[in-house]
Amino acid sequence: MYSIKNILLFLLLVSSATLLAQKKDEKELRTLIVFFDGLRPDYITAEAMPNLYAFSKAGCYGKQHHSVFPTVTRVNASSYSSGSYPGTHGLMGNTVYFPAVDSKKGLNTGDYADLNKIMAATNGHLLTAVTLGEVLQQAGKKMMVFSSGSTGQAMMQNHTVSGGAVVNPGMILPASFKDTLIRDIGPIPAKAKPNAGQHKWVTDALIKYGLTLDGPLVSAIWFSDPDGTAHSDGIGAASSMESIRIVDAEFGRIMATLKSKNLDKNFNVIISTDHGFITNIGKEGLTEFLISNGFKKDKESEDVVVAEGAIYVKDHNIDVIKKIVSALQAQEWVGPLFTKGKNAGDTKGIVAGTLSFESIHWNHPERSADILVDENWDDRKNEMGYAGTSYSRGVAGHGGLSPYEVDIALLASGPSFKKNFESVLPTSNVDIVPTILSIHNIAIPEKMNGRVVTELLAENKSEKMQPKKEIIKTSTVFSGGTYNLTLERTILGKYKYVDFAKVERVLNK
Repeated sequence: MYSIKNILLFLLLVSSATLLAQKKDEKELRTLIVFFDGLRPDYITAEAMPNLYAFSKAGCYGKQHHSVFPTVTRVNASSYSSGSYPGTHGLMGNTVYFPAVDSKKGLNTGDYADLNKIMAATNGHLLTAVTLGEVLQQAGKKMMVFSSGSTGQAMMQNHTVSGGAVVNPGMILPASFKDTLIRDIGPIPAKAKPNAGQHKWVTDALIKYGLTLDGPLVSAIWFSDPDGTAHSDGIGAASSMESIRIVDAEFGRIMATLKSKNLDKNFNVIISTDHGFITNIGKEGLTEFLISNGFKKDKESEDVVVAEGAIYVKDHNIDVIKKIVSALQAQEWVGPLFTKGKNAGDTKGIVAGTLSFESIHWNHPERSADILVDENWDDRKNEMGYAGTSYSRGVAGHGGLSPYEVDIALLASGPSFKKNFESVLPTSNVDIVPTILSIHNIAIPEKMNGRVVTELLAENKSEKMQPKKEIIKTSTVFSGGTYNLTLERTILGKYKYVDFAKVERVLNK
């Protein structure tokens, strides 16, 4: 017979051993974030991306993952790193307007020199939200970023560098790390199309510094292809498909390294992209249209300033705003239009036929423009059979609210995630950081907009959630017809995911 004292002692020892094992597991748990710039979900096939395809089958696949609008690179880099939408973090586009820096034109967020100008003008508040790097630093942890893309994209993943490092061919932070990096990894290759040399270089750096239990708690690698090649050569072009093969091979090298070092049991790997991609056929430019129609004096004038699709009207003159919107609603190449809502919570904008900034998470209290313009789109296929056509200019690109740009893939695998699992619950790039913080038992800042994607976690004990669709419509009459705007969102509890927006014009007979 065992005495009660012996039984209690045994239970205490078992409990202590379990607690020590859990602490050991937490200590040895790491996260790797991987972004493939401009990755359409239909690229993930056994033929085009065998390594990523195999990963998608073995781990979790979020089938209803969303890019953040505007569906551009630096907005999504900021949104994932801060776990928040532009209305919270304040990085409103790839081009942004800060009149304190330049009152005549927008600034390029792809260039860290311009970002540093904004930092100086805003007393260090490039973003108006806390980022993963900052949260980790406060917890005594580190984050390292490895990127073969623009310096701005690299910087927006950890813009304060918060005790870690940013490794990019055009920018190495802290600067004191550069000599050590080049000594260990080799000289920085020249940029090319596809960008094979730089992809390999940043992967080598990740393997050296990030894929180790002695390294940062969180590492992130961002490959600039297929985006970089597809912009100029088009979706499905031979060079674009080669760029996809190259980054998939580098990803395969990362996964093989984790396995060979027996670190696959320690590393969670989370994969996303900043946006999808669409074929462009447009010929009209927003600035040129405003000048030719008398709304803007010239390209350097301050009466109306254009930063990508954002229009800033001097003194927020409501009469000028209404006239510009009305003129744009009549143009075939113009798609959804957004203005400020009259009251908090409004889904309709203050101008007839527009929806509110709040409806798309773009309602920043200081940095939102007066009008946000998106190009029109349809379902036509390009010559390579890829669906999605936009009236934007150029060969191919992104930035709009078509499903071809919004719909992206979320993949995850590792000790914290389920295996062979597909989810149809909506997710977004803003959900990545809250999920990582939850996995590592680090408090999530209250102002983060994203949620923990509990449905993908191996130890998920939460109730099953039921999403629902929400359709928001508005319309107005223009000279020659009716402008009808529809926005679809998926609602999951208090979280609202923007699926797409579409314009239909009914012309008078």
